[in-house]
Formats: sequence, structure tokens, C-alpha cells
Amino acid sequence: MDFEISKKQIGERIIGLRSKRGLSQDELAKNIGISRPSLTQLELGNRSLSLTELQKLSALFGFSLDDFMSKDFDATQNLEVPSNLNPDQITERISVPTLNVNKFKNILLYILERCAGKPNVGETVLYKLLYFSDFNYYELYEEHLTGAAYKKLPYGPVPQKLDSILNQMIGENQIQRIKTEYKGFPQKRYLPLEKANLIELKASEKDVIDKVIQQMSDWSATAISDYSHKDLPWEVTEEGKNISYNLAFYRELPYSVRVYDEDEND
Repeated sequence: MDFEISKKQIGERIIGLRSKRGLSQDELAKNIGISRPSLTQLELGNRSLSLTELQKLSALFGFSLDDFMSKDFDATQNLEVPSNLNPDQITERISVPTLNVNKFKNILLYILERCAGKPNVGETVLYKLLYFSDFNYYELYEEHLTGAAYKKLPYGPVPQKLDSILNQMIGENQIQRIKTEYKGFPQKRYLPLEKANLIELKASEKDVIDKVIQQMSDWSATAISDYSHKDLPWEVTEEGKNISYNLAFYRELPYSVRVYDEDEND
């Protein structure tokens, strides 16, 4: 019986090729002449790959059409790079986050400046405001905001190394930890003792954080936790594993923050 490749398998192979070459979705979409939403649908297996698009992928990545459609195709193999390919088209991208401690501290201070006076903003809400700021920014700009790694835990996404950063900030008199109650439950909160250095933040970064604060900072811990549990990056990650920032590209409304032109079609 002849092997028939499914749309899902095609999508997985495209993801493998793109990841190996270090291309963003925007870069690959431009190189094969389709919109980014169309590429997203291809990678999700929700859209068929045309022959023209396949030929462009073949020229870009250096594989034969027969090989790509075969059962044993390996997207991670060493493929020939066409000699006429612009080096700028294969720019290496850093998909693994690297924590910027100083920026993380300033973003934390900025969020606390805006929200510490709200009685609902304890540790749980604070963690989620950080998570959505980081992942929303990555979805929009394909760059890391704080570079924090987030792990999937039963109560939601939690930035790693946060405890040590908080303790360091307490020791440096940047923040104060207090224990209180909110609606009858014990709550751990943090108060800023100094202002954030906004020089550390680009206008685009501050804009994303402001929108997250505006949308979610009045939510209860239960409401924001429930909301985060339906966010695709958290939802599809195995418990105890780090959440991949690249999963932000597959969000759908109301979680997706990237706006596409309605006429952005093939």
C-alpha cells in the first residue's frame, strides 16, 4: 500500500525544517510567499500545502519533492542549503529563553507600582501577570521580554528562579513581603520600596505590560488561574515541564494578541 502523508504530518515536517534552520514564522512565510496566518494553519495541519508552496520549500531547504512526501523523510537531517539563498533569510533565532535578571526586577517593580495597592494582587495574580506579559510580548515581537522560563505546575505557569530573585530584592530593600488575608484566605503580597527604572523598558515592552495589567490585574486569583489554564501554551505542555514560548504562535482568541489584516490572504 502506498504511503499517504497527512496534513498534520506535513505541518510537523515544516515545523521541523523551520526550527532546524532557525527561521521565524514571519521569515518562512515571506520566503514562500504566503501570509503568516496561512503558515500557522499549515503547521497546525489545518490547511493543504499547494504544489507551488512545496516547490518553494524545496528550493529554500534543499530537499527533493519525492523525499519530502516519503514515509522516511527526516526534517532534522543535514539538507543542502541553496547557494543563492540570502544569509539574512536564515538568521539564527534564540528560541531558548535566557533570563535577564535586571530587566525582570524592573518589570516586577513596575507591575507592583501599578498593582500592589489592589487587595487581590497576591503571589498567584502576580505570577500570572508576569506570565502573560512575557508570552504576549513574545507572540507579538518574537523576542523575549524578561527571558524567564515558566514551568507548568498544577496551579498555573510559574516563572523559574522567582523565589531567589524575590529574596534578593527583599535583601536589597527593593520590595517588602507581607502576609495578610484576602476573603478569608492567607495571602502573600509584595510592596515596592523603590521605583522601576523605566530606562530598562522599551515603549513596546511597557505597552504590552500595561495592557496585561489593564485586562487582568483586577481579577481574583481563581479567575486568573482558570484563564491561564485555558491558554494553549500551558494547556498542551506536560506537567512539570517548561512551557515553550513558541507555542504562543498557535493561540486563538481571546488569548492571541497578534492582530492580522483581514485581507492578509494568499
